[in-house]
Amino acid sequence: MPKSSVSTIGSFLGQTVTLSGWAYNFRSSGKIFFLQFRDGTGRIQVVYSKSQLSEDQWAALESLKMESSVTITGVVKQDDRAPSGYEIDGAAFSIIQLAPDDYPISKKDHGPDFLLDHRHLWLRSERQWAIQRVRDTIIHATYDFMREEGFIKFDSPILTPNACEGTTELFEMDYFEEAKAYLSQSGQLYLEAGIMSFGRVFDFGPVFRAEKSKTRRHLTEFWMMDAEAAFVEHEENMQTQEALVVRIVQDVLAKNRGELALLERDVSALEKIQAPFVHLTHKDAVVRLRELGSDIGERDDLGADDETLLTKLYDRPIFVEKYPSEVKAFYMKRDPVETDRVLGNDLLAPEGYGEIIGGSQREDDYEILKQRIIDHGLPLEPFAWYLDLRKYGSVPHAGFGYGLERIVGWICGTQHIRETIPFPRLINRLTP
Repeated sequence: MPKSSVSTIGSFLGQTVTLSGWAYNFRSSGKIFFLQFRDGTGRIQVVYSKSQLSEDQWAALESLKMESSVTITGVVKQDDRAPSGYEIDGAAFSIIQLAPDDYPISKKDHGPDFLLDHRHLWLRSERQWAIQRVRDTIIHATYDFMREEGFIKFDSPILTPNACEGTTELFEMDYFEEAKAYLSQSGQLYLEAGIMSFGRVFDFGPVFRAEKSKTRRHLTEFWMMDAEAAFVEHEENMQTQEALVVRIVQDVLAKNRGELALLERDVSALEKIQAPFVHLTHKDAVVRLRELGSDIGERDDLGADDETLLTKLYDRPIFVEKYPSEVKAFYMKRDPVETDRVLGNDLLAPEGYGEIIGGSQREDDYEILKQRIIDHGLPLEPFAWYLDLRKYGSVPHAGFGYGLERIVGWICGTQHIRETIPFPRLINRLTP
Protein backbone atom coordinates (compact mmCIF):
# COMPACT_ATOMS: atom_id res chain seq x y z
CA MET A 1 0.00 0.00 0.00
CA PRO A 2 1.60 3.32 -1.05
CA LYS A 3 2.33 5.93 1.57
CA SER A 4 1.22 9.21 0.07
CA SER A 5 0.94 12.87 1.01
CA VAL A 6 -1.88 15.34 0.40
CA SER A 7 0.24 17.27 -2.09
CA THR A 8 0.69 14.16 -4.30
CA ILE A 9 -2.73 12.62 -3.74
CA GLY A 10 -3.78 13.11 -7.36
CA SER A 11 -1.20 10.54 -8.44
CA PHE A 12 -3.07 7.85 -6.50
CA LEU A 13 -6.59 8.30 -7.86
CA GLY A 14 -8.59 5.13 -7.27
CA GLN A 15 -5.88 3.61 -5.08
CA THR A 16 -5.80 2.89 -1.37
CA VAL A 17 -3.29 5.09 0.45
CA THR A 18 -2.08 5.70 4.00
CA LEU A 19 -1.31 9.19 5.33
CA SER A 20 -0.13 10.42 8.71
CA GLY A 21 -0.87 13.89 10.03
CA TRP A 22 -3.31 15.82 12.19
CA ALA A 23 -7.06 16.20 12.61
CA TYR A 24 -7.79 19.92 12.39
CA ASN A 25 -11.58 19.64 12.29
CA PHE A 26 -14.35 17.04 12.15
CA ARG A 27 -18.08 16.43 12.43
CA SER A 28 -20.25 13.34 12.71
CA SER A 29 -23.85 12.48 11.87
CA GLY A 30 -23.66 9.31 13.94
CA LYS A 31 -23.24 7.11 10.89
CA ILE A 32 -20.94 9.24 8.71
CA PHE A 33 -17.80 10.93 10.04
CA PHE A 34 -16.19 13.82 8.15
CA LEU A 35 -12.54 14.31 9.10
CA GLN A 36 -10.62 17.39 7.99
CA PHE A 37 -7.05 16.14 7.75
CA ARG A 38 -3.71 17.90 7.18
CA ASP A 39 -0.22 16.51 6.86
CA GLY A 40 1.96 19.60 6.33
CA THR A 41 1.82 19.39 2.53
CA GLY A 42 -1.90 20.17 2.28
CA ARG A 43 -5.43 19.47 3.53
CA ILE A 44 -8.08 16.98 2.49
CA GLN A 45 -11.39 15.60 3.72
CA VAL A 46 -11.64 11.94 4.73
CA VAL A 47 -15.15 10.48 4.88
CA TYR A 48 -15.77 7.45 7.09
CA SER A 49 -18.88 5.27 7.22
CA LYS A 50 -19.67 3.50 10.50
CA SER A 51 -20.65 0.36 8.60
CA GLN A 52 -17.17 0.16 7.04
CA LEU A 53 -15.14 0.34 10.27
CA SER A 54 -14.60 -1.94 13.22
CA GLU A 55 -16.20 -0.91 16.50
CA ASP A 56 -12.78 -0.01 17.92
CA GLN A 57 -11.90 2.25 15.00
CA TRP A 58 -15.28 3.97 15.04
CA ALA A 59 -14.94 4.52 18.79
CA ALA A 60 -11.51 6.02 18.19
CA LEU A 61 -13.02 8.42 15.64
CA GLU A 62 -15.78 9.41 18.04
CA SER A 63 -13.19 10.10 20.78
CA LEU A 64 -11.16 12.38 18.52
CA LYS A 65 -10.08 15.83 19.73
CA MET A 66 -8.89 18.75 17.62
CA GLU A 67 -5.21 18.60 16.62
CA SER A 68 -4.78 14.95 17.60
CA SER A 69 -2.17 13.19 15.47
CA VAL A 70 -3.61 10.35 13.39
CA THR A 71 -3.00 7.84 10.62
CA ILE A 72 -5.69 7.40 7.99
CA THR A 73 -6.15 4.83 5.23
CA GLY A 74 -8.62 5.05 2.36
CA VAL A 75 -9.34 5.21 -1.36
CA VAL A 76 -8.59 8.42 -3.25
CA LYS A 77 -11.62 9.80 -5.09
CA GLN A 78 -12.12 12.82 -7.29
CA ASP A 79 -14.31 15.57 -5.82
CA ASP A 80 -14.58 18.78 -7.82
CA ARG A 81 -16.18 20.56 -4.85
CA ALA A 82 -13.10 20.09 -2.69
CA PRO A 83 -10.31 22.70 -2.76
CA SER A 84 -7.78 19.99 -3.59
CA GLY A 85 -10.07 18.33 -6.14
CA TYR A 86 -10.00 15.09 -4.17
CA GLU A 87 -11.27 13.42 -1.03
CA ILE A 88 -10.59 10.09 0.61
CA ASP A 89 -13.13 7.34 1.23
CA GLY A 90 -11.90 6.18 4.63
CA ALA A 91 -11.18 2.49 5.23
CA ALA A 92 -9.08 2.49 8.43
CA PHE A 93 -8.17 4.91 11.20
CA SER A 94 -5.84 5.05 14.18
CA ILE A 95 -4.79 7.69 16.69
CA ILE A 96 -1.09 8.36 17.23
CA GLN A 97 -1.64 10.80 20.13
CA LEU A 98 -5.00 11.90 21.46
CA ALA A 99 -4.87 15.61 22.28
CA PRO A 100 -6.76 16.98 25.30
CA ASP A 101 -10.08 18.69 24.79
CA ASP A 102 -8.78 22.22 25.37
CA TYR A 103 -7.05 23.31 22.17
CA PRO A 104 -6.61 27.06 22.79
CA ILE A 105 -7.31 28.37 19.28
CA SER A 106 -10.94 27.96 18.32
CA LYS A 107 -13.14 29.28 15.53
CA LYS A 108 -14.05 32.37 17.52
CA ASP A 109 -12.14 35.60 17.00
CA HIS A 110 -8.93 35.95 18.99
CA GLY A 111 -6.96 39.14 19.50
CA PRO A 112 -3.42 39.48 18.07
CA ASP A 113 -1.75 39.25 21.49
CA PHE A 114 -3.54 35.98 22.25
CA LEU A 115 -2.55 34.55 18.88
CA LEU A 116 1.06 35.67 19.30
CA ASP A 117 1.16 34.14 22.78
CA HIS A 118 0.11 30.89 21.08
CA ARG A 119 2.21 31.38 17.96
CA HIS A 120 3.58 27.84 18.26
CA LEU A 121 0.02 26.61 17.68
CA TRP A 122 -1.21 29.46 15.48
CA LEU A 123 1.31 28.38 12.83
CA ARG A 124 -0.90 25.33 12.22
CA SER A 125 -3.79 27.46 10.96
CA GLU A 126 -4.53 27.50 7.26
CA ARG A 127 -3.64 31.16 6.75
CA GLN A 128 -0.32 30.97 8.60
CA TRP A 129 0.55 27.74 6.81
CA ALA A 130 -0.04 29.46 3.46
CA ILE A 131 2.12 32.49 4.35
CA GLN A 132 5.07 30.34 5.40
CA ARG A 133 4.78 28.26 2.22
CA VAL A 134 5.01 31.44 0.14
CA ARG A 135 7.99 32.53 2.25
CA ASP A 136 9.74 29.26 1.40
CA THR A 137 9.16 29.80 -2.32
CA ILE A 138 10.59 33.33 -2.11
CA ILE A 139 13.73 32.01 -0.39
CA HIS A 140 14.25 29.30 -3.02
CA ALA A 141 13.56 31.72 -5.89
CA THR A 142 16.22 34.03 -4.48
CA TYR A 143 18.85 31.30 -4.23
CA ASP A 144 18.04 30.07 -7.74
CA PHE A 145 18.21 33.55 -9.25
CA MET A 146 21.44 34.53 -7.52
CA ARG A 147 23.22 31.37 -8.60
CA GLU A 148 22.00 31.78 -12.18
CA GLU A 149 23.42 35.32 -12.12
CA GLY A 150 26.84 34.12 -10.97
CA PHE A 151 26.62 35.01 -7.25
CA ILE A 152 27.96 32.62 -4.63
CA LYS A 153 26.68 32.30 -1.07
CA PHE A 154 29.07 34.07 1.29
CA ASP A 155 28.31 33.95 5.02
CA SER A 156 28.91 37.16 6.90
CA PRO A 157 29.21 37.23 10.72
CA ILE A 158 26.32 38.01 13.03
CA LEU A 159 28.61 39.32 15.79
CA THR A 160 30.40 42.45 14.58
CA PRO A 161 32.75 45.04 16.11
CA ASN A 162 31.07 47.93 14.33
CA ALA A 163 27.95 48.87 12.41
CA CYS A 164 27.27 49.77 8.80
CA GLU A 165 25.76 53.12 9.74
CA GLY A 166 26.57 53.80 13.40
CA THR A 167 25.49 51.92 16.51
CA THR A 168 22.43 53.85 17.69
CA GLU A 169 20.00 51.13 16.58
CA LEU A 170 22.08 48.03 17.32
CA PHE A 171 21.90 45.48 20.10
CA GLU A 172 25.11 45.79 22.10
CA MET A 173 26.77 43.04 24.13
CA ASP A 174 29.97 42.46 26.09
CA TYR A 175 32.36 40.31 24.06
CA PHE A 176 34.45 38.61 26.75
CA GLU A 177 37.19 40.96 27.94
CA GLU A 178 37.92 42.25 24.45
CA ALA A 179 35.39 44.95 23.69
CA LYS A 180 31.81 45.65 22.85
CA ALA A 181 30.17 43.64 20.10
CA TYR A 182 26.97 44.22 18.17
CA LEU A 183 24.39 42.00 16.55
CA SER A 184 24.64 42.58 12.82
CA GLN A 185 22.24 44.94 11.05
CA SER A 186 23.60 43.92 7.61
CA GLY A 187 26.32 41.77 6.10
CA GLN A 188 27.11 44.39 3.47
CA LEU A 189 30.58 45.49 4.56
CA TYR A 190 31.79 41.89 4.74
CA LEU A 191 30.29 41.13 1.35
CA GLU A 192 32.35 43.97 -0.09
CA ALA A 193 35.42 42.04 1.04
CA GLY A 194 33.97 38.91 -0.57
CA ILE A 195 33.61 40.43 -4.02
CA MET A 196 37.34 41.14 -4.16
CA SER A 197 37.80 37.36 -4.06
CA PHE A 198 34.71 36.01 -5.84
CA GLY A 199 33.34 38.87 -7.92
CA ARG A 200 29.68 38.36 -6.96
CA VAL A 201 28.47 37.25 -3.54
CA PHE A 202 25.31 37.24 -1.43
CA ASP A 203 24.35 36.33 2.09
CA PHE A 204 20.98 35.44 3.58
CA GLY A 205 20.34 35.36 7.29
CA PRO A 206 18.97 37.03 10.40
CA VAL A 207 19.81 40.65 11.18
CA PHE A 208 18.84 42.83 14.13
CA ARG A 209 17.67 46.40 14.66
CA ALA A 210 17.18 47.89 18.12
CA GLU A 211 14.81 50.46 16.69
CA LYS A 212 11.97 51.16 19.12
CA SER A 213 9.30 51.08 16.45
CA LYS A 214 5.82 49.59 16.71
CA THR A 215 4.75 50.04 13.08
CA ARG A 216 3.30 47.24 10.96
CA ARG A 217 6.53 47.20 8.92
CA HIS A 218 9.11 46.68 11.69
CA LEU A 219 10.61 43.71 13.50
CA THR A 220 13.63 43.68 15.81
CA GLU A 221 14.87 40.42 14.27
CA PHE A 222 14.30 39.76 10.59
CA TRP A 223 15.89 38.06 7.59
CA MET A 224 17.82 39.95 4.97
CA MET A 225 19.39 39.00 1.68
CA ASP A 226 22.38 41.21 0.86
CA ALA A 227 24.18 41.06 -2.48
CA GLU A 228 27.33 42.76 -3.78
CA ALA A 229 28.95 42.69 -7.21
CA ALA A 230 32.31 43.93 -8.51
CA PHE A 231 32.45 46.01 -11.70
CA VAL A 232 28.75 46.87 -11.39
CA GLU A 233 27.48 50.42 -11.21
CA HIS A 234 24.21 52.11 -10.25
CA GLU A 235 22.06 51.38 -13.31
CA GLU A 236 23.06 47.73 -13.59
CA ASN A 237 22.51 47.33 -9.86
CA MET A 238 18.88 48.42 -10.27
CA GLN A 239 18.45 46.07 -13.22
CA THR A 240 19.51 43.15 -11.02
CA GLN A 241 17.03 44.17 -8.32
CA GLU A 242 14.25 44.44 -10.88
CA ALA A 243 14.99 41.03 -12.40
CA LEU A 244 15.12 39.41 -8.96
CA VAL A 245 11.74 40.78 -7.88
CA VAL A 246 10.13 39.74 -11.18
CA ARG A 247 11.57 36.24 -10.74
CA ILE A 248 10.31 35.95 -7.17
CA VAL A 249 6.77 36.96 -8.12
CA GLN A 250 6.75 34.62 -11.12
CA ASP A 251 7.86 31.67 -8.98
CA VAL A 252 5.20 32.36 -6.35
CA LEU A 253 2.50 32.60 -9.04
CA ALA A 254 3.72 29.33 -10.54
CA LYS A 255 3.99 27.37 -7.29
CA ASN A 256 1.62 28.93 -4.75
CA ARG A 257 -1.70 29.65 -6.46
CA GLY A 258 -3.48 27.53 -3.86
CA GLU A 259 -1.85 29.36 -0.96
CA LEU A 260 -2.64 32.77 -2.51
CA ALA A 261 -6.28 31.68 -2.88
CA LEU A 262 -6.39 30.73 0.82
CA LEU A 263 -5.04 34.20 1.62
CA GLU A 264 -7.66 35.75 -0.67
CA ARG A 265 -4.81 37.55 -2.44
CA ASP A 266 -5.66 39.45 -5.61
CA VAL A 267 -3.31 37.63 -7.99
CA SER A 268 -4.13 40.02 -10.82
CA ALA A 269 -2.09 42.64 -8.92
CA LEU A 270 0.88 40.27 -8.81
CA GLU A 271 0.51 39.36 -12.48
CA LYS A 272 1.19 43.03 -13.31
CA ILE A 273 4.68 42.84 -11.78
CA GLN A 274 6.67 42.98 -14.99
CA ALA A 275 9.73 44.92 -16.11
CA PRO A 276 10.31 47.77 -16.56
CA PHE A 277 9.53 49.20 -13.14
CA VAL A 278 8.76 52.86 -12.54
CA HIS A 279 11.80 55.14 -11.99
CA LEU A 280 11.59 58.41 -10.08
CA THR A 281 14.37 60.60 -8.79
CA HIS A 282 14.00 61.75 -5.20
CA LYS A 283 13.35 65.24 -6.59
CA ASP A 284 10.48 63.99 -8.76
CA ALA A 285 9.08 61.92 -5.91
CA VAL A 286 8.97 64.99 -3.64
CA VAL A 287 7.03 66.92 -6.32
CA ARG A 288 4.50 64.08 -6.69
CA LEU A 289 4.12 63.72 -2.93
CA ARG A 290 3.47 67.42 -2.42
CA GLU A 291 0.79 67.24 -5.10
CA LEU A 292 -0.77 64.44 -3.04
CA GLY A 293 -0.75 66.56 0.13
CA SER A 294 2.50 65.49 1.81
CA ASP A 295 4.53 68.15 3.63
CA ILE A 296 7.85 66.40 2.80
CA GLY A 297 10.84 68.74 2.52
CA GLU A 298 12.99 68.92 -0.59
CA ARG A 299 15.84 67.06 1.11
CA ASP A 300 13.87 64.85 3.49
CA ASP A 301 13.94 61.07 3.43
CA LEU A 302 10.64 59.43 2.51
CA GLY A 303 8.57 58.36 5.51
CA ALA A 304 6.26 55.36 5.60
CA ASP A 305 3.22 57.54 4.84
CA ASP A 306 5.02 59.05 1.86
CA GLU A 307 5.87 55.61 0.52
CA THR A 308 2.26 54.51 0.91
CA LEU A 309 0.99 57.56 -1.01
CA LEU A 310 3.49 57.06 -3.80
CA THR A 311 2.96 53.35 -4.28
CA LYS A 312 -0.79 53.78 -4.70
CA LEU A 313 -0.12 55.73 -7.91
CA TYR A 314 1.35 52.76 -9.78
CA ASP A 315 0.62 49.06 -10.21
CA ARG A 316 4.33 48.21 -10.48
CA PRO A 317 7.24 48.65 -8.05
CA ILE A 318 8.91 52.07 -7.99
CA PHE A 319 12.62 52.87 -7.92
CA VAL A 320 13.22 56.10 -6.04
CA GLU A 321 16.83 57.06 -6.70
CA LYS A 322 19.42 59.76 -6.10
CA TYR A 323 18.50 60.75 -2.55
CA PRO A 324 20.17 63.71 -0.81
CA SER A 325 23.49 62.49 0.58
CA GLU A 326 22.70 63.66 4.12
CA VAL A 327 19.86 61.14 4.54
CA LYS A 328 21.85 58.15 3.29
CA ALA A 329 24.83 56.10 4.50
CA PHE A 330 28.46 57.18 4.32
CA TYR A 331 29.46 54.39 1.92
CA MET A 332 27.18 55.46 -0.95
CA LYS A 333 28.95 56.94 -3.96
CA ARG A 334 27.99 60.48 -4.93
CA ASP A 335 26.31 61.26 -8.22
CA PRO A 336 28.96 62.88 -10.46
CA VAL A 337 26.37 65.30 -11.90
CA GLU A 338 24.59 66.30 -8.67
CA THR A 339 27.33 65.81 -6.14
CA ASP A 340 25.06 66.41 -3.17
CA ARG A 341 23.07 63.30 -4.07
CA VAL A 342 23.98 59.61 -4.03
CA LEU A 343 23.90 56.85 -6.62
CA GLY A 344 21.47 54.85 -4.52
CA ASN A 345 17.89 53.64 -4.64
CA ASP A 346 15.00 52.37 -2.61
CA LEU A 347 12.60 49.97 -4.32
CA LEU A 348 8.99 50.44 -3.21
CA ALA A 349 6.37 47.71 -3.60
CA PRO A 350 2.94 48.77 -4.90
CA GLU A 351 -0.43 48.69 -3.11
CA GLY A 352 0.91 50.76 -0.24
CA TYR A 353 3.56 48.28 0.93
CA GLY A 354 6.54 50.59 0.54
CA GLU A 355 10.25 49.87 0.71
CA ILE A 356 11.38 46.29 0.15
CA ILE A 357 14.94 46.88 -1.17
CA GLY A 358 17.68 49.42 -0.55
CA GLY A 359 20.75 49.57 -2.76
CA SER A 360 23.56 51.77 -4.03
CA GLN A 361 26.84 52.00 -5.81
CA ARG A 362 29.55 52.01 -3.15
CA GLU A 363 32.29 54.59 -2.80
CA ASP A 364 35.45 52.98 -4.18
CA ASP A 365 37.97 55.79 -3.60
CA TYR A 366 40.11 55.39 -0.46
CA GLU A 367 40.53 59.07 0.44
CA ILE A 368 36.90 59.98 -0.24
CA LEU A 369 35.58 57.05 1.82
CA LYS A 370 37.93 57.87 4.68
CA GLN A 371 36.66 61.45 4.74
CA ARG A 372 33.03 60.27 4.63
CA ILE A 373 33.62 58.14 7.75
CA ILE A 374 35.09 61.17 9.52
CA ASP A 375 32.26 63.43 8.33
CA HIS A 376 29.68 61.00 9.76
CA GLY A 377 31.37 61.11 13.16
CA LEU A 378 32.42 57.47 13.03
CA PRO A 379 35.73 56.19 14.46
CA LEU A 380 38.30 55.25 11.83
CA GLU A 381 39.91 52.30 13.62
CA PRO A 382 36.97 49.85 13.38
CA PHE A 383 36.74 50.62 9.65
CA ALA A 384 40.45 50.17 8.91
CA TRP A 385 39.87 46.78 7.31
CA TYR A 386 37.01 48.21 5.24
CA LEU A 387 39.27 51.01 4.00
CA ASP A 388 41.89 48.39 3.07
CA LEU A 389 39.48 47.18 0.39
CA ARG A 390 40.00 50.55 -1.33
CA LYS A 391 43.79 50.35 -0.93
CA TYR A 392 44.40 47.03 -2.64
CA GLY A 393 42.71 46.63 -6.02
CA SER A 394 39.64 48.79 -5.55
CA VAL A 395 37.02 48.57 -8.30
CA PRO A 396 33.62 50.11 -9.02
CA HIS A 397 31.02 48.00 -7.24
CA ALA A 398 27.42 48.07 -6.07
CA GLY A 399 24.97 46.10 -4.02
CA PHE A 400 21.58 45.93 -2.37
CA GLY A 401 19.66 44.25 0.40
CA TYR A 402 16.08 43.10 0.67
CA GLY A 403 13.95 42.51 3.74
CA LEU A 404 12.43 39.04 3.39
CA GLU A 405 9.48 39.71 5.67
CA ARG A 406 8.51 42.86 3.78
CA ILE A 407 8.51 40.96 0.48
CA VAL A 408 6.48 38.13 2.03
CA GLY A 409 4.01 40.65 3.44
CA TRP A 410 3.55 42.38 0.10
CA ILE A 411 3.17 39.21 -1.97
CA CYS A 412 0.79 37.61 0.56
CA GLY A 413 -1.16 40.83 1.12
CA THR A 414 -0.78 40.74 4.91
CA GLN A 415 -1.62 43.79 6.99
CA HIS A 416 1.16 43.33 9.56
CA ILE A 417 4.70 42.03 9.26
CA ARG A 418 4.33 39.88 12.39
CA GLU A 419 2.58 37.17 10.33
CA THR A 420 5.43 36.82 7.83
CA ILE A 421 8.02 35.17 10.09
CA PRO A 422 7.48 32.00 12.13
CA PHE A 423 8.25 33.57 15.52
CA PRO A 424 8.19 37.39 15.37
CA ARG A 425 10.40 39.45 17.63
CA LEU A 426 8.88 42.84 18.36
CA ILE A 427 9.77 45.67 20.73
CA ASN A 428 7.34 44.18 23.28
CA ARG A 429 7.61 40.48 22.38
CA LEU A 430 10.37 37.93 22.89
CA THR A 431 8.20 34.80 23.36
CA PRO A 432 7.37 32.09 22.56
